[in-house]
Amino acid sequence: MKGIIFSLLTAITLSACADKNTPAPVSYNNPPPKPVTVIQDTLTYLALGDSYTIGQSVPPEQAFPNQLANQLQGLKVNTPTIIARTGWTTDQLIEAIDQSSIKSNTYDVVTLLIGVNDQYDGLSQENYRVKFEQVLNTAIKFAEGISEHVFVLSIPDYGVTPFAQGQDAAIGPEIDQFNDINRKISANAKVNYVEITGISKLAANDLTLLADDGLHPSGKMYGMWVDKLKAAVRAIFAKK
Repeated sequence: MKGIIFSLLTAITLSACADKNTPAPVSYNNPPPKPVTVIQDTLTYLALGDSYTIGQSVPPEQAFPNQLANQLQGLKVNTPTIIARTGWTTDQLIEAIDQSSIKSNTYDVVTLLIGVNDQYDGLSQENYRVKFEQVLNTAIKFAEGISEHVFVLSIPDYGVTPFAQGQDAAIGPEIDQFNDINRKISANAKVNYVEITGISKLAANDLTLLADDGLHPSGKMYGMWVDKLKAAVRAIFAKK
């Protein structure tokens, strides 16, 4: 009898040791859950530019930075910080940033739209090339060095507007040349590039896309820009 009890105790002990050292079986019918994609739900936003960024001649809520902040479904965006003024060239934007109180700040989203006044004022394309690269590098610094958090918008073609008085044949090609510069620099910097020049040309046959001044976009046109811009922003932040 003692031998039987000893044998049973030994079997139980070995069994316990085996259970302790043997990993639990994996059920392939119930695999581990996949990691959940978390969308960052609160973003800070800096908009850099000129009259197109402040929304000249439209109510503030219709300017594209404010429309973007209000339309990013699933993402909360703080009130945009805007450094922009009507008539600013790239040089003037750089100077304004240098004199601002936000130089040490960082932001989740940075948009940049600048260059139309460089063309309008007759500044050289070489100057624009140098200064656009400079301000783009500054935009990337504002985005904590994360280039994919920067969104460059192409320069609209104001040549099709009543303000241009039929000079589109001269203005349009020059705008294209400036855009070729900012597009290539943006590609080299690996930032997002949002082409809205084609949308601006639609104003040639649809004056509802223009503000009452006959030059700047209406809220309707800004909304069309935002449709493209918000898709680009969500494509980045939905991965976070």
